[in-house]
Amino acid sequence: MTSPSSVPRLVVAAPSSGSGKTTVATGLMAAFAARGLAVSPHKVGPDYIDPGYHALATGRTGRNLDAYLCGPELIAPLFLHGARGCDLAVVEGVMGLYDGAAGEGELASTAQVAKLLGAPVVLVVDASAQSRSVAALVHGFASWDPGVRIGGVILNKVGSDRHEALLREALESCGVPVLGALRRAEPVNVPSRHLGLVPVAERRAAAVDSVAAITDLVVRGCDLGALEALARGAGAVPGGSAPWTPGSPTHDHPSRSVERRGSKPVVAVAGGEAFTFSYAEHAELLAAAGAEVVTFDPVRDERLPEGTRGLVIGGGFPEVYAGELSANEPLRKAVAELAYSGAPVAAECAGLLYLCRELDGQPMCGVLDATARMTDRLTLGYRDAVAVGDSALAAAGTRMRGHEFHRTVVEPGAGAAPAWGVRAPVRRVEGFVQHGVHASYLHTHWASEPGVARRFVERCRTS
Repeated sequence: MTSPSSVPRLVVAAPSSGSGKTTVATGLMAAFAARGLAVSPHKVGPDYIDPGYHALATGRTGRNLDAYLCGPELIAPLFLHGARGCDLAVVEGVMGLYDGAAGEGELASTAQVAKLLGAPVVLVVDASAQSRSVAALVHGFASWDPGVRIGGVILNKVGSDRHEALLREALESCGVPVLGALRRAEPVNVPSRHLGLVPVAERRAAAVDSVAAITDLVVRGCDLGALEALARGAGAVPGGSAPWTPGSPTHDHPSRSVERRGSKPVVAVAGGEAFTFSYAEHAELLAAAGAEVVTFDPVRDERLPEGTRGLVIGGGFPEVYAGELSANEPLRKAVAELAYSGAPVAAECAGLLYLCRELDGQPMCGVLDATARMTDRLTLGYRDAVAVGDSALAAAGTRMRGHEFHRTVVEPGAGAAPAWGVRAPVRRVEGFVQHGVHASYLHTHWASEPGVARRFVERCRTS
């Protein structure tokens, strides 16, 4: 039996975005799963759309590995947590192999994660406009950082048999084996819009077809035996890390046992088509803190789950579903009533928009005295943040790292009691804290500060 710290693994990377990482990584995940392997899917960075396709390909939860949000020390433990009980893991990279957080060197890059995991890298190269030059490109990437092991190359967008032969001949001098070649004449339709691929939850039937087509492309074009052998040669994860754990469920305090009759506080988590993003570890942390986590759909459900004592509304695309969300007036009123009662509410990005008075002119929950609208401007980047005051989520002075990714604006951008003080790109305050509500544009990863989940559940018990 494979040791938990020695799970076979590959990192799928590329010289730049748009080279085909998602196609290859998703196809490999599905192809290995079709061979009867339990495949653990991972994504470097904060992206929450690709993991949905990974989950579809493997039947397991897609998980993120973000060294900026969680710190490098948590990458191996979070990986081992997600890969527990699996036969093989595939990690899709982010941007170019050596691209990380702006101005932070290798931090949060695919290369850093590969080194932290001791995983071989499969480099996906867009070969559509080159032949012999591919050797110089691969040689440069393979020699740039001796700590990164480029275990093979998959050529993407190859034009013909002759083109493939030229590419393979050129790469013979590099000492990096070609493990696959995918033809550009066989496009796979995965539609995109303003923030990337359309999430699986919005097009499940079509997404199943897309993943099937991707898998067929990868099976026909890649040497799966050689790729599996490469993964199995990875050895133990460096550093002797143990899997991350959300902790043990808390026990009722004796003074509360009569009032609660042994029940757990229900924490409702928004899901469905409009709210497609939440890190899997958040629900695990809430459950470990003693909550009963129940998912609901703000588009279709007219009531919050029975007994709701707290509410978590993560990321997604409420701007796409503004009409449907607005039309569900019973739920909007229920959310507002819960918030006004002082119950804990944690809202990030999409959740912030939903709590506003209106979004693109459509009435929302009206919990916050603010309006939200779509713009042409993309706000994107990592942020260092500190809690300005006490809230149901964090004590004043709590430091966390977050990520912004949106084309909307909320006016005003902060309430009388802001959620966070943010250092970059300029010093500012943002978000809203009022009653039990903590609403902000920042996506945070609670594994980096598990006390926020414990604090939130404790407030659910006492509110």
